[in-house]
Amino acid sequence: MWLAQLSKQYGRRIARLDEIPDEELATLSRRGLNSLWLIGVWERSRASKTIKLLCGNTDAVASAYSLFDYRIAEDLGGEAAYINLRDRAYRNGVRLASDMVPNHMGIDSPWVVEHPEWFISRNETPYPAYTFNGPDLSSDGRVEIKIEDHYFEQSDAAVVFRRRDKASGETRYIYHGNDGTSFPWNDTAQLNYLSAAVREHVIQTILHVARLFPVIRFDAAMTLAKRHFHRLWFPGPGASGAIPSRAEYGMSQAEFDQHMPHEFWREVVDRVAAEVPGTLLLAEAFWLMEGYFVRTLGMHRVYNSAFMVMLRDEDNAKYRSVIKNTLEFDGDIMKRYVNFMSNPDERTAIDQFGKGDKCFGVAVMMATLPGLPMFGHGQIEGFTEKYGMEYQRPRYDETADHWLVERHEREIAPLLHRRSLFAESSNFLLYDFFQDSGRVDENVFAYSNRNGNDRALVVYNNKYGTTQGTIDFSAAYADKAAGQLRQQRLSEGLGLGGDAGLILAYRDSLTGLEYLRRAEQIVGGGLRVELHAYQCYVFLDWRELRATTEKPWDKLCDLLNGKGVASLDDALVNLELRPVHDALERLLEPAVVRLMADLAEHPRMENAARSPQAGKASHTPAHARPAFQTDRRVERERREFFDRAWMGCEVFLRASLKAYGSRVVAKDNIAPPKPTNPALLAPVFRERLRAAMRIPLMEAAFPAPWTAAARRVLPSPSPNVTATAIWGPVLAWCVLELLAEAVDASQPERVALDLFDRLRLREPFARAFEALGFEGEAAWRVAARIKVALLSGAGVGAEAEEAPEEIEELEAIGAAEEEGLKAEPQEVAEAEDVVVEEEAAEQVEDERVALSPALWRDPDVRWLTGVHEAGGHAYVVREPYEELLWWLMMPSLLRIAGVAVVDRVALAEMDKTIAEALETAEMAGYRIDALLGKTEVEEAADVEADAGLDEREEDDAVEGDADADKTGKVGAVEVEVAKGEVVKDEPKADRE
Repeated sequence: MWLAQLSKQYGRRIARLDEIPDEELATLSRRGLNSLWLIGVWERSRASKTIKLLCGNTDAVASAYSLFDYRIAEDLGGEAAYINLRDRAYRNGVRLASDMVPNHMGIDSPWVVEHPEWFISRNETPYPAYTFNGPDLSSDGRVEIKIEDHYFEQSDAAVVFRRRDKASGETRYIYHGNDGTSFPWNDTAQLNYLSAAVREHVIQTILHVARLFPVIRFDAAMTLAKRHFHRLWFPGPGASGAIPSRAEYGMSQAEFDQHMPHEFWREVVDRVAAEVPGTLLLAEAFWLMEGYFVRTLGMHRVYNSAFMVMLRDEDNAKYRSVIKNTLEFDGDIMKRYVNFMSNPDERTAIDQFGKGDKCFGVAVMMATLPGLPMFGHGQIEGFTEKYGMEYQRPRYDETADHWLVERHEREIAPLLHRRSLFAESSNFLLYDFFQDSGRVDENVFAYSNRNGNDRALVVYNNKYGTTQGTIDFSAAYADKAAGQLRQQRLSEGLGLGGDAGLILAYRDSLTGLEYLRRAEQIVGGGLRVELHAYQCYVFLDWRELRATTEKPWDKLCDLLNGKGVASLDDALVNLELRPVHDALERLLEPAVVRLMADLAEHPRMENAARSPQAGKASHTPAHARPAFQTDRRVERERREFFDRAWMGCEVFLRASLKAYGSRVVAKDNIAPPKPTNPALLAPVFRERLRAAMRIPLMEAAFPAPWTAAARRVLPSPSPNVTATAIWGPVLAWCVLELLAEAVDASQPERVALDLFDRLRLREPFARAFEALGFEGEAAWRVAARIKVALLSGAGVGAEAEEAPEEIEELEAIGAAEEEGLKAEPQEVAEAEDVVVEEEAAEQVEDERVALSPALWRDPDVRWLTGVHEAGGHAYVVREPYEELLWWLMMPSLLRIAGVAVVDRVALAEMDKTIAEALETAEMAGYRIDALLGKTEVEEAADVEADAGLDEREEDDAVEGDADADKTGKVGAVEVEVAKGEVVKDEPKADRE
């Protein structure tokens, strides 16, 4: 089955063990799986296949549990191919495991042919109605083998088959393998364990298997325990027997003990330990035999079917009781369990647990409980087919669910790589989850474990419903040293100190979020946790911290108040930057932005100013008044607004300059530039806001009305969004520009980009914009637009551009206004008309918005423009692309609005630039490669690079904002989990 799927996956025939690709073995290792259970590697019964064909099952081959002999199947490459696979798997940290089927053999095996006395049989047919007229199933000329005719009709259990020796004529009716729960396994012959010769031969076979495989799984091992072998085949007096016709062969316990004095499995364990040490023995044992197999028989591992059944059915109280009872008797039994969500005899994990949070919550428990976690073939990939043991290829044409695979590799694999922390039971504790009412929520599984200084706390709610409560007191467990039951508190279980000043840091492995709690709180009252339906936490990497002046962990702990963050170190930086962020959000609060919107200049104000009534009131001819004249009341209100906005801006500037200097020194260990005194920047800020408030007038001077896309991002007389949502980003830009000029007036664009990242302004900008009317992701998109404008302005990916005008010129303009100099703007325009037009044209040319190739690689540009892959090409979405183009015009609009006369030439050039960019995109079919004029080879290289970019995007976002930047011949795959390296979590992008 697996080989057929690999053949499809790799596009070539893979039929032998030595043809299994190294890449697949590496994948198993990467996913945290360190043992591979190969079902069906032994030479199978030919009779088994013939029976299935005679029954009409033309697609079937022999059953993997009807064996001809214990040698590696020739069609799989034989023992040489197996050794090749074994050695390659070992180099990848993967051991190979095999089945051993001890209670029966195939009906045509050499054991049946040469040693019929080894099998449970009788000299006559058990029922007169039995007939044996079918084909001879033996491939050996010495014997004839036929199964009972009713089997083909499925009208009788057909508990025996007939073996006739052709030379002597001796006829035996040998029983099929049977566990008494259903029909007998008609292609098998039941071994007689009352025979010492049988027991020894099977043990020798087990030793042979052990010399090949370091892990052996014993099929239906419970049927060979003395009590059950007695019950099934030689029932005691008065018992009818579980298997038809066996009551007449009943034995008393004493008689049975004479034939089978010792437990077979106890002898197996001891012999293997002595002759092939290091072999892991794993028993499939049901019928409440799990504890007996590990405590009395010494089996290394035993199936724990209760895990699958009870968690699937959400019998949570019952399963917690199972764990509690085990801990009270002997906690070490926990580490002998094999926990699984599916096995070859059960429905698939996807069928039983689904694909959602419950599936992964139970998988987390499987990965973090003591013992051995076992994953079924297809569980990780999300395959839905339940594979039969007699098929060579899957019936369903399934492909891996990449979402499930990715989530497994993200959440489960790292836990499997840390099995050394979870596998043992000496430090395992189960806790009660107390709700506020004092009631224990039995649906919550909370447990801890330790390995040296490595500690873990796992909490999982196996119920569709929310809950909250406290983890503090453990369930009772057997203290072997003291000979009594004990309980521990959570702080003891985790080995935590309780100093008053001690701060505990820990990380949730599933989400990567980090947390802080005061140690005294956990020591005194435990850990409070809220859980939604099927939610799970795995708290790892516990650290003890002490607050210092440089690292005030106590303040951060109190600030977070139990909330998780992507990085505590980053959160500590955010704490340092909190005055900056708070000041920025106050400056951009809705009331301030609302005032700016209300007092902005609009064409209606301009028309009102030019009306005859306005002229009479001012006693000034309309043609002689300045173009931007407004009435005194509005002007007074603007001055009051400027004063109010400046107060907030100055607070932001001072906090930002202080934090920026500190961050530059801490990160780069260099002296930061000497900033301008914020007090001197009031006139510049005032003039910049005045220019910004004139932007709505610009639309009338364009050759054509603005498009809807423009009105969604720029202030206009007819905006497509609320006023505060339009004006907030403009005010934010003005403030950021001013801050950059205060740091370094010679290259403010590049400084602004550094400030945006080093001061981590994306998140406070997004919070402020959300308060201004942008909902959800939209607020983050606006913050990203500011970042892209900074990239563009700083010339990232483009040629170096000329430096902007010096800050001294703006200061002079502001000073002149403050001194009441009322030079007629029209006169100034006439004197400087040519200069203004030339400068504006140069600015537009320098700031063309057809994005440079380098910018198309930027994750924010790709996000904002809707870049997506289709047919091997990257495409852009027109509407968001146009919005970004118009937004990138805002800095130029702001500068043009700052002069007395609107430069229509420059505005026409802007309009032309956007129109040409959109026309080019349309002609390119919105394909980025065609848009940039790239060849197919160049685009292929870009697509490959973009894939790498997508993998790095989250890292880039954090780095930028934080530091400035899974039967047939070979069947079900199930595994033991590794004790391996720690897999580090990747950081999340801050906009997520």
